[in-house]
Amino acid sequence: MKKINFNVPPVVGEELKFIEDAVRSGKISGDGKYTRLCNEWLEQKTDASAALLTTSCTHATELAAILCGIREGDEVIMPSYTFVSTADAFVLRGAKAVFVDIRPDTMNIDENLIEAAITNRTKAIVPVHYAGVACEMDKIMEIAGKYNLYVIEDAAQGVMASYKGKALGAIGDMGCYSFHETKNYSMGEGGAILLREGRYKETAEIIREKGTNRSKFFRGEIDKYTWVEAGSSYLPSELNAAYLWAQLLHAKDIYDSRMSIWKRYEEAFLPLKEAGRIELPYIPEGCVHNAHMFYIKTKDLEERTRLISFLKEQGILAVFHYVPLHTAPAGMKYGRFCGEDVYTTKESERLVRLPLYYGMDQEDTKRVIEAILVFYGVR
Repeated sequence: MKKINFNVPPVVGEELKFIEDAVRSGKISGDGKYTRLCNEWLEQKTDASAALLTTSCTHATELAAILCGIREGDEVIMPSYTFVSTADAFVLRGAKAVFVDIRPDTMNIDENLIEAAITNRTKAIVPVHYAGVACEMDKIMEIAGKYNLYVIEDAAQGVMASYKGKALGAIGDMGCYSFHETKNYSMGEGGAILLREGRYKETAEIIREKGTNRSKFFRGEIDKYTWVEAGSSYLPSELNAAYLWAQLLHAKDIYDSRMSIWKRYEEAFLPLKEAGRIELPYIPEGCVHNAHMFYIKTKDLEERTRLISFLKEQGILAVFHYVPLHTAPAGMKYGRFCGEDVYTTKESERLVRLPLYYGMDQEDTKRVIEAILVFYGVR
């Protein structure tokens, strides 16, 4: 029986050509031809003032935390239902993560609970666009403006998704993308930071280049570079950027492939939803998602466990997702939950992510659908 993996890293066929070109150019460290091409593509697609590739979305978020001046004693509001990097970036600066409950329909932070979590120590709000479906950004930006807070979008899953016509990651003060191998567009390990205001760009370049003004040197703006600020090494190599460039050139093909699979799942499972057997992803009005993932919600944890086990027996790898951060040892140490956990834990225990990747075989998609219908007694 052929195994159906949960994820297969995207490959469009031109990656090695561009990587070879980067090698032949004699410059394989960052900020060369392919880094610039990727940055420009992201700026054009998102309308951000500046976009800079980074070594990961984690590092993009760390860079954002530094740019926002996050320091010891500050508090940063975020959902507990997210990857550890969302919190790590701020915890490393000495801040406390303040977790807020999620909406059960989108799995995103409940915008109506944010204001109650604000204290005189709050410095930023970090909305996480789960599955490439936007948080309610109008409300979040309104709250941030009222209390003079930064908004740093965790748009790790949000490339090519939008909210009311605005690209995710380019709505708040800063946004962070992931190009990990599990994402729609990949460079193996990598990410990007988007800046709404150009005034942050020079400082961001300096921090990401180990605290030096090396980027200005390479552009010929200064005759030598030096250490001017505390920084780190957040700049990916040209080899990674060349790999990503191939994928960005085929971004629409990847988007269309994934969306086709997403819609097949939705259509196939709609009768189960209408019968009250499962729940499907909800896309609010004004939100355009990117088919980053397709999940279903089972009745409870026990049913989810049985379903994942059943699919595994059929050679299909389906997975659950985040364990809420506030229940983790580090979450208890470095954060606190504001209010009541009504949905975060309960909804996280019901969610199952199905195989979905660029170029997924139609027969494999059909196998996944048939297996789930069999599990629920429809076949």
